[in-house]
Amino acid sequence: MKYLKTALVIVESPAKVKTIKKFLSSGYKVEASMGHIRDLPKSQLGIDIDNNFEPKYITIRGKGPITEKLKKEAKSCNKVYLATDPDREGEAISWHLAALLGVDVNSACRIEFNEITKTAVTSALKHPRKLNINLIDAQQARRVLDRLVGYKISPLLWKKIKKGLSAGRVQSVAVRLICDRENEIKAFVPKEYWSLLAKLTDTKSKKSFDAKFYGKAGEKLEINDEKSMEELLAKLEGVEYVVDKIKKGEKKRNAPWPFTTSSLQQEAYKKLGFTTKKTMMLAQQLYEGVDIKGEGTVGLVTYIRTDSIRISDDAKKESSEYIQEKFGKNYVSTEARQQKSGKKVQDAHEAIRPTSIYREPNSIKDSLEKDQLKLYKLIWERFAASQMQAALYDTISVDINAAGYIFKATGSILKFDGFLRVFMDYKDDKDEFTDVTLPELTEGQKVKLKKLEPKQHFTEPPQRYTEATLVKTLEEKGIGRPSTYAPIISTILARGYIVRDKKLLVPTELGEKVTELLKEYFGSVVDVEFTANMEKMLDDVEEGEKDWVEIIRDFYAPFHLLLEKAEEQIGKIQIQDEVSDVICEHCGRNMVYKQGKFGKFLACPGFPECRNIKPILEHTGIKCPKCEGELVQRRSKRGKKFFGCSRYPECNFVSWDEPVKDTCPECGTNLSVKQSKAGEVYKCMNENCDYKTTKEKKNK
Repeated sequence: MKYLKTALVIVESPAKVKTIKKFLSSGYKVEASMGHIRDLPKSQLGIDIDNNFEPKYITIRGKGPITEKLKKEAKSCNKVYLATDPDREGEAISWHLAALLGVDVNSACRIEFNEITKTAVTSALKHPRKLNINLIDAQQARRVLDRLVGYKISPLLWKKIKKGLSAGRVQSVAVRLICDRENEIKAFVPKEYWSLLAKLTDTKSKKSFDAKFYGKAGEKLEINDEKSMEELLAKLEGVEYVVDKIKKGEKKRNAPWPFTTSSLQQEAYKKLGFTTKKTMMLAQQLYEGVDIKGEGTVGLVTYIRTDSIRISDDAKKESSEYIQEKFGKNYVSTEARQQKSGKKVQDAHEAIRPTSIYREPNSIKDSLEKDQLKLYKLIWERFAASQMQAALYDTISVDINAAGYIFKATGSILKFDGFLRVFMDYKDDKDEFTDVTLPELTEGQKVKLKKLEPKQHFTEPPQRYTEATLVKTLEEKGIGRPSTYAPIISTILARGYIVRDKKLLVPTELGEKVTELLKEYFGSVVDVEFTANMEKMLDDVEEGEKDWVEIIRDFYAPFHLLLEKAEEQIGKIQIQDEVSDVICEHCGRNMVYKQGKFGKFLACPGFPECRNIKPILEHTGIKCPKCEGELVQRRSKRGKKFFGCSRYPECNFVSWDEPVKDTCPECGTNLSVKQSKAGEVYKCMNENCDYKTTKEKKNK
């Protein structure tokens, strides 16, 4: 008789299957659905607007064999457990699986775990629950809203601008933010202002220190032009500088919170240079499981899509024990801090943390790929720091009086390192701790002026968004949710609405035209506040406080009127290609600039008769080390920058490192430079020369 498995556990990915199989007995069969198994059809709207917006779900093309396999396995088992991700989307996938496999949605068929460890998985199997219809409805409402916006506005863009364009309910708002910022930059008018620094010396210790001009006692003065600065300098000429007031104190520097999805994406971008897409790909690998020497496959971090900073009691207990063993009892955090937040936090799962703090990065470095290790180390250090005591600084503030004008000098010295013991390079946006030592001064003491340093400044325009600052803004404004930040950015880049320019996000002409049209005719749809409010309503559906059909109905009625008006009023919009001075060698036309996935390129306007395209070469002015050609910047098929000879294919010289005008002291060939942890590494581009040197990073 053939042995029947007693229970089938269904997860989304094969990586999870590999990890979870190790934890369960032979009485369990673990299979993967390979993500979503059912969805709305691609070829049509798939929503019955006249029948309470009923979605029409079909099995996703290509998923037939997987579906049949799961049905067969389900029939051979006594019980089916749906173990998809612990969020709205995961709940919806489980619901679709239940429908396809004939599983009773009111039975205890759903299990969830925040981390893929033996303890978490076996505990989840002991506590199965019914499917949460509120979570499913919230996800269904999001899917229907996105489909209505995308499938109703996109055909309008095809007719009025060009084929292939699309609009997204949340993505279009992100593009608008980037376009609005670009308009702010264009409209910005710089304003002049001045600063004044006094270089002073303590006459007793002979130590030098700096003091910044503040104003008069109790009154801050702004210096806005050169004339005002000259008048001030005249008044300060020949006066005495006297220590007026000294204030000493102690300040806490609190440990950072553990990572949420948003803060992880921001920090990985700033510290590691990872895009949001790369960060989430690596985080998913760490979450689903990595083969660790001596342990086998194990999930290294908790669930990676979260906006909660909550930590489980077990994790707190383990981290306290680890920190006490490693650093001493005085390093263990004893404070119960609360994060201030005006938005509703989905607190069903924890912050992103290591599944065990005892699994130190160095102890598993041989089992991880280089980038996996970098991200795991970042998560581990951030979590360990979050469970440690605040750092303490001795602070001093000194007011220097000069003829009634006040200069201020401040200093702070680390007294107790606290969380900095594991996270020394932590920087906060509002960091005020300087590690600057002031001499021992006394009130009433005279100090000697060495010189005054006036400096002219101009206000700067707002910065263009980077991926990190866009994610931060989306979170602050309540646009999207943890699972959507990376897909939003990937989508608007892929559609050509924005491009990366030295890590900055810049709107293309296409992005600006589409945004202008959407703002004029669908203002509410791309309104930041409206979109944020819609996210809150989806949260209310999740909480069981609102009906999803009512939300869609309230949205669709005015939206339908906007569609009809736009269809009538919008004329054909032409986007002209920028003409270059490069002549197509095939047909003689002037080539035009086109926008591709990895930036601009040249194309013949005679398409489809002439299909000639060529890259835009950026000249370096540096001679090729192999021939008489010039090194030019190119891009690989994956968009990575490299430098090659202008005489290619006759000369095949290639360098991934950037060439510089400095020459090798040994052979006279130009050097190339690349960044490393130690600093800038310069090496000779002559293949027959071994010269290499490193310029160390300066400590800030």
